[in-house]
Amino acid sequence: MKVMSSAIDRFVTLSRASGTRLLMVGAVVGAVAALAITVSITSAPPTDRVDGGPRGGGMPASSGQRDIKYSFAAPVGTCLTWRSPDAADMRQVACAEAHIFEVTEVIDISDDFPPDAEQPDVAKWREIAVDRCTEGAATYLSKPLDPAGKLQVSALRPNSTDWQNGQRSLRCGLWRTGPGGSLQGTKDPAVEQDQSDIWAKGTCLGLNGKTVGDPVDCEQKHSYEMIAVVNLRDEFDEDPPSKGKQESYLDKTCSRAADKYTGGMNLKKKKLIVSWDIRSKTSWRAGSYLVNCKVAALLDDKSGLAPVTGSIAEKAEKKEPSTTSTPKNN
Repeated sequence: MKVMSSAIDRFVTLSRASGTRLLMVGAVVGAVAALAITVSITSAPPTDRVDGGPRGGGMPASSGQRDIKYSFAAPVGTCLTWRSPDAADMRQVACAEAHIFEVTEVIDISDDFPPDAEQPDVAKWREIAVDRCTEGAATYLSKPLDPAGKLQVSALRPNSTDWQNGQRSLRCGLWRTGPGGSLQGTKDPAVEQDQSDIWAKGTCLGLNGKTVGDPVDCEQKHSYEMIAVVNLRDEFDEDPPSKGKQESYLDKTCSRAADKYTGGMNLKKKKLIVSWDIRSKTSWRAGSYLVNCKVAALLDDKSGLAPVTGSIAEKAEKKEPSTTSTPKNN
């Protein structure tokens, strides 16, 4: 029996350690076969929808199911979304709406791969996409791509059937993945988005072992709860501030934010700490000025983050947040 791959198989990814994350997808329907080792291909469809017509280069919102091949033929500026884990329901939407993938460039690789050439393996696809998509993303944005920002380079490649039929186009794009690897919806054209890797106030991030995971309900065990979004440009001018200056400013600013968010809760008594993000010079020059103030708990041995259950927000149900600070024995 012939095994068919899914639409999600067209995406290939690189880790942030390489400076950019890249995903590619390969076929149209069938079982999910992850091509990426470094990122879990768990589709987290956008939940917040926006009404309105197309903005930027986005296509008009679709009125019904779109053929996957039509999505693959999408021009630069098109935004795509899906809800099925295998992306079989991939469709075009206006970029003003919540979406997962935005096409930034269409690359023709036929000069390197003539009609009789074998289809590249995963490693080769990654190499091609890094070489051909990364620079184009910055050109598309008309500013540097923040290597630590929320947007990561991705690519959509031909499936086996299209390849055999002579298709040699690679669709480069941008999307966002969470700390745990699941896809996160974004709204508005990428060029209009702030690249700062932040989460909305009130968001809780899950816990993967002793490290940060993807967004979860705050009633579930989590690592961080976001208590504020701070714009560093409110304090600093155009020059990138040093780490020390950011630390000094955010220490005071986030402490005030914690008092306001919690209604004056004694966080130390509950073994909770206030922390914040720091922006590098590279991120600053890419226009990433926003940071999160957040609250978490440390394990007693300081080896990682301890699980916290329940929100610390003043208006949350009066259910005391609990922490488990003793490391589990594996």
